Amino acid sequence: MQNQNQNIKALLNKCLKGEPSAQFEIYKCYYKAMYNTALRILNDKFEAEDIMQESFLTAFSKLDTFKSESKFGNENIPFGAWLKRIIVTKSLTQLKKNKKIAHYNNNYKTIKNLQIINDHVETDYNTLKVEEILEAIKKLKTNYSLVLSLSLVEGYDNDEIAQILNTNNQQVRTTISRAKNSLRKILGNISV
Repeated sequence: MQNQNQNIKALLNKCLKGEPSAQFEIYKCYYKAMYNTALRILNDKFEAEDIMQESFLTAFSKLDTFKSESKFGNENIPFGAWLKRIIVTKSLTQLKKNKKIAHYNNNYKTIKNLQIINDHVETDYNTLKVEEILEAIKKLKTNYSLVLSLSLVEGYDNDEIAQILNTNNQQVRTTISRAKNSLRKILGNISV
């Protein structure tokens, strides 16, 4: 892992010098994950591809602004996390342009820790496949689907989601509750 981080840092230094081959290597390292992030938010293959390409262009043009240290100390922020933030921001902007979202809110923890209680009866959803849960999330209202994707798949916490969506933590928690209820209903209809 440390060797890979050193390789990425070396490639980023070459990118700062304008070497196209280094940019292509960075692209190859991250394009699949970044495409999947955009696809989960936009739910459209062509838009996700466009946003991914646009985000890489933005990242390379603003690479000199990337700082690998957090404003809260000397924690290292990986380039991939910085790039993912660009992808998420551009994807949300695209959603607004498409008028698919009026306002956003929500959260959850990880799919592994997904505990669903339906009508006060605990149900074992361990037999559900991750793909089935992701498909159920896609069936939710756009704002529910968005915040569950940001939280479950991308790993953002409530504060980060609130910051990304330009809202407050209370709204995020409220939407979490509503999205959970909607997700329970959808998953309850899946034959286990």
